[in-house]
Amino acid sequence: MTPQWVPTEADVDGARVTDFARFAEQRTGSAFPDYRSLWQWSVDDVEGFWAALWDYFELGERSEEVLQHPEMPGAQWFPGTTVNYVDQVVRNARTDRPAIVSVGEGRPDREVSWQELLERTAAFAEKLRAGGVGRGDRVVGYLPNIPEAVIAFLATASIGAVWSACGQDYSAKAALDRLGQLEPTALVAADGYQFAGKYRDKRDDVAALRKGLPTVRATFTMDDLAARSANPLDTVAVEFGHPLWILFSSGTTGLPKGIMHGHGGVIVEHLKAVALQSDIGRDDTFFWYTSPSWMMWNFQVAGLLVGATIVCYDGSPNAPQPDALWDITARIGATVLGTSPGYVLGCIKADAHPSKTHDLSALRTVGITGSSLPPSSSLWLRDRVGEHVQVASISGGTDVVSAFIGGVRTVPVWPGELSAPYLGVALDAWDEAGNPVRGEVGELVITKPLPSMPVAFWNDPDGSRYHDAYFDVYPGVWRHGDWITLTDHGSVIVHGRSDSTLNRHGIRMGSADIYQAVEGLPEVVEALVIGAEQPDGGYWMPLFVVLADGVDLTDDVRGRINDVIRTEVSPRHVPDEIIVAPGIPHTRTGKKLEVPVKKLFQGRDAAKVVERSAVDDPALLDWYVTQRRT
Repeated sequence: MTPQWVPTEADVDGARVTDFARFAEQRTGSAFPDYRSLWQWSVDDVEGFWAALWDYFELGERSEEVLQHPEMPGAQWFPGTTVNYVDQVVRNARTDRPAIVSVGEGRPDREVSWQELLERTAAFAEKLRAGGVGRGDRVVGYLPNIPEAVIAFLATASIGAVWSACGQDYSAKAALDRLGQLEPTALVAADGYQFAGKYRDKRDDVAALRKGLPTVRATFTMDDLAARSANPLDTVAVEFGHPLWILFSSGTTGLPKGIMHGHGGVIVEHLKAVALQSDIGRDDTFFWYTSPSWMMWNFQVAGLLVGATIVCYDGSPNAPQPDALWDITARIGATVLGTSPGYVLGCIKADAHPSKTHDLSALRTVGITGSSLPPSSSLWLRDRVGEHVQVASISGGTDVVSAFIGGVRTVPVWPGELSAPYLGVALDAWDEAGNPVRGEVGELVITKPLPSMPVAFWNDPDGSRYHDAYFDVYPGVWRHGDWITLTDHGSVIVHGRSDSTLNRHGIRMGSADIYQAVEGLPEVVEALVIGAEQPDGGYWMPLFVVLADGVDLTDDVRGRINDVIRTEVSPRHVPDEIIVAPGIPHTRTGKKLEVPVKKLFQGRDAAKVVERSAVDDPALLDWYVTQRRT
């Protein structure tokens, strides 16, 4: 196999990460001739790297001490240093480009200038203060992906309050399961949004949400976010680890965990991830299809930290046609587009040819996250979007509101592989005994702390929930819960979640490998595989498939499914049974519910296995329960 994209000399010379390498060389006296050597320094000298990054981006005064108590969990970064996330946005205000392009279904695109963004942020910050909101108070949003969500977040952060939000695809109950834990002081909500050609009226949900949040003293609407202030935006300096926002885990079992990240940790991590890894800067238009419920919304807002234009889109990726995201990308001249493997697969099955039907000459990078991107889909992006386009798959999560692994402008792209570990990420693959493994599947671990690791979980006073989430397997080492393989050319292959690993006859297998093979068939819309240990010591590995319209599970179709698994993955991956399903249940951020479905088939109580409000289509769970009983 050969790379599908190789950086040119101009790519390497002009990359921001190359400029940072030169800065680091002058600072350390060492030579960093390539990305691998720069990464090695960044993990060997963690304190030196993060101090250099702070100074490179000229973030202001900082403590001489970079890392206090370096053990995990509990590492303390830049003790005594004060910051505010919003100050870094204000620094990049400009007049020659918009801050935000707002896109929606059935309405003209609208630009929000930097001046308008800051004036509206200042006005809303004044309203929050007048409403009694102060440092440490929680402000929660129930909003679609619109500029007002960005304004509400920035205003909240500017006064030292803590932001948290749910997209309006969540029901009132699902939103309350998350936001209700926080005892918020203020609520910001929209009346509804347009999606897939239909207006979704959310006023009843807003009323239910307001009723379920007794601590809320002030509720703000879109009218409250429209005002502009002539006063300068006044920010409050807070400690490096002061909470910036609270994001939530998927919440498929029990209440979702509230994950707090600090101002300083997010600033340095997002500058690294956006500027150095993604090579996004002042000339870019950054468009990631996302929702305020998902960490990629927070990641896209970070484009403002480097003076880029970001895009807020609150519609469907498939309306009015399957190529809707490519249409928007061409229309607004996006240079970086972020989407998912599922969207790419949908375009493949629709036989889309984006580069023929749209002008994508401005597009430089396609970012991918959510699940593993099959090699075939990666090559489709090369062939149908453009050979000049870098495919930058990333993997990380809500836990660090960033990525551990992804693309970088100076490193080749290999089909189906993530190009490299991110700078500062001491990533490794370990076996059960804690020994590093190479060229074979191991647990993704992080052996040294990162500034954007959670400062705490919400309502976890002794830190036990935080500890058990990441550090209960390898003491003092972050275990993320993914199976990965480190290749001999420095890339990383992600095989799927280790807690849903298939382990048949002692052979561990990743579910992602099966999905890549099966979902490439035109007969199959989507698939879900589980491996359920049986009381008699047996092991049952069924494959649930959603078939395309008009397709039945004939012997011929069953044979094609088994054959593609046998040839593209291995004979060991062939399922014990293929079962036609009406749909595949997901979390609201699109991850398949492999573990809950497995537990259902092992006889666990459905009410204890999964929280229905956290599922995109809760009715599907009833079908799986029925199948278990037959």
